[in-house]
Amino acid sequence: MTPQRFAVGRSVQTPVLEARSLRKEFAGFVAVDGVDLQVQEGSIHALIGPNGAGKTTTFNLLTRFLSPTAGSILFRGRDITRLAPAEVAGMGLVRSFQISAVFPSLTLRENLLVALQRRDRSCRIFWRQARINAEIGDRIDHLLAQVGLSSDADQLASGVSYGKRRALEIATTLALEPDVLLLDEPTSGLGTEDVARITRLIAGLKRQKTVLMVEHNLSVVSSISDTITVLARGKTIAEGSFADVSGNPEVMSAYIGSEALEAHP
Repeated sequence: MTPQRFAVGRSVQTPVLEARSLRKEFAGFVAVDGVDLQVQEGSIHALIGPNGAGKTTTFNLLTRFLSPTAGSILFRGRDITRLAPAEVAGMGLVRSFQISAVFPSLTLRENLLVALQRRDRSCRIFWRQARINAEIGDRIDHLLAQVGLSSDADQLASGVSYGKRRALEIATTLALEPDVLLLDEPTSGLGTEDVARITRLIAGLKRQKTVLMVEHNLSVVSSISDTITVLARGKTIAEGSFADVSGNPEVMSAYIGSEALEAHP
């Protein structure tokens, strides 16, 4: 069945990130089955679906942590289907992970210094040998302010809340200066207050970044996404605004009844 798609009020343009007929098989099991995806520049695009829908596999294909069985992936019109993850990241397509990946024994400031050193390989400052020059220090201060962590700069990552660690992880991803930021379950495991923090943070990124996120929290998805792609059984079944996809009978069926979507207006 051809997936139901809806216009989202923007003119047709070349997508910044595109998947064409993407397919992934594991020993005969088809995890992703002909997925097409177009992420427009300056948008927040959510990839949702019930458990086992193929969201994480699609995400790993797009970021080149997995190679597709068939299909192609384009970034700014360039075919990146066979490139290594590091090459793709160097082009400006950078991802976070569902599990927080920060250094707990370092301060928030030191975590960002490590991230900046990864971006600029010519930087030879070893993180324990104190002197951070003014330019790097200013960049760290800007990143901390951007994610609302300025007052926690000198706290150990292990000593701040899980929500703040997730915000720090987004800051370390931003340190790589991505054009497109791919977030894997950014609110997973967070309490209500931290979900609100991360939601505001992602919404604020739209002014300067394109965001593609895999997200299970439909309240988050409905409040900040421009476009939503719904997967089920490895296929795209709907795409459009939250109002559009939440009223789609096939989407309701995939989520086992309409209540799951109606609970998140």
